[in-house]
Parts: sequence; C-alpha cells; structure tokens
Amino acid sequence: MGKERLDKILASQNLGSRKECGLLIRRGEVAVNGVIVKKPDAKADPEVDILTVKGGEIRFRRHIYLMLNKPQGVLSASRDPHAPTVIDLLPEKLRRRGLFPAGRLDKDTEGLLIITDDGDLAHRMLAPKSHVYKLYHAVVDAPVTQEDIDAFAQGLSLDDMVCLPAGLGVLEDGPQPLVWVKIREGKFHQVKRMFLARGKTVLRLKRVQMGGLPLDPALAPGESRELTEDELKLIFNLANLY
Repeated sequence: MGKERLDKILASQNLGSRKECGLLIRRGEVAVNGVIVKKPDAKADPEVDILTVKGGEIRFRRHIYLMLNKPQGVLSASRDPHAPTVIDLLPEKLRRRGLFPAGRLDKDTEGLLIITDDGDLAHRMLAPKSHVYKLYHAVVDAPVTQEDIDAFAQGLSLDDMVCLPAGLGVLEDGPQPLVWVKIREGKFHQVKRMFLARGKTVLRLKRVQMGGLPLDPALAPGESRELTEDELKLIFNLANLY
C-alpha cells in the first residue's frame, strides 16, 4: 500500500475529521512505532507501522464489511434528507466515511443487507455473472402452484424486462403461504413484480441469505455487526440452502 499522511489514515478509521485528527497529532497524542509524531503530514504505512492514539493501538482496516438486519420503513441509501436510512441505524463505532448498502432492499422489505465502503466487492457481489444468489422468504396472498414454480424457473417476462430463471418453493402451505424465492438479480421491486405477473401480491418480504452467507439470527431488526473474513468468502460460495 505504501505510506500516507498520518491525519488521512486516522480520519479513514473514523477517529474524526482530517482537522480533528490533525489536532490529535499536534497535541502529541499519536505515536508511530512507539515514537510520538506531531506533524499531521508525517507519513506512515498503516499496514506495516504500529499506530497508537492516546496509548491505544489502532487496528487498521482498509475496508469495513457489515451485516445489517434491515427493518421495514428504512431506506437502503447512504443519506436522505426526508427519511431514515440504513446508515443511520449503524452504531457510532461502526460508522466511517464512504459507507453504502451493497445492493438495495425496498423500504418495506427487511432482512440481510451488506454495508461496506468497498466498491469492488459490491460490484462482484451484485453482478449477475457472479451467480451470487439472493434468497428471500415471502408471504403471498394466494397459494403457489406448480405452474408458478415452472414460470419462475423459465424466467418471467415483465413489461420492461426479462427476469433470469429463479427458484421458487413452498415452506408453509395455506391461503397465504410462506414461500422461498431465489434470484441472482436485484432489479427494482423484482420479487414483488414477479409474483404480480403470476397474479399474486407479496404481503411480506425478507432477504435471509446472500450466496452462502445467511442472516445472523442473533441480529434483531436494526442491529448490525462486522463480518468475519470467512463470512465474506461465504458470499461467493455457490452453495445455497434451496
């Protein structure tokens, strides 16, 4: 990676603005490899050097990867002046500049959402050619038939797009069945529109898995946590639950 300005490195780790980090440095509260540094433009390699602020070592992370259990009523956006966003839900310790949701869930859709500042990973994760399937649980207003399952498997033609083949199955039967849907696209309102094309309305929709990564059942709606390296790899695991 090479060396960068010390104030820039600290700001990238959510330790304050560049100006605030510069003040920390000038006050002698920052050390590089055990040596106090008082110039904000001093250079350091955060992946090699040991950085401490007020005596505490900084665990440098080039990027951050978060799992959020998105609740209903929140926008999948970085910021919005009129409504709460998924970024607003993050605790202060997990926030940093440049965070965005990697893929979107509709305002009334809940479940697994990845938030990161790594654009390359988001692109890999969302590109249909990567074959990263998204698994949803849905409650619909009418029974699902074999004809519906076959239509999903063939790829539905909507007014303005053709959907790639998708999986569909029944988890709990009844007049308003609980079903699973597996797609590898993320077009606007896609799952809802696919069911509408079959004469059914989605009453509730939750994303429960991306690739081989399931939503952590310990996360309550609105809660988030960092992903481990092994969990990141699971996103690109082609194995699926269904």
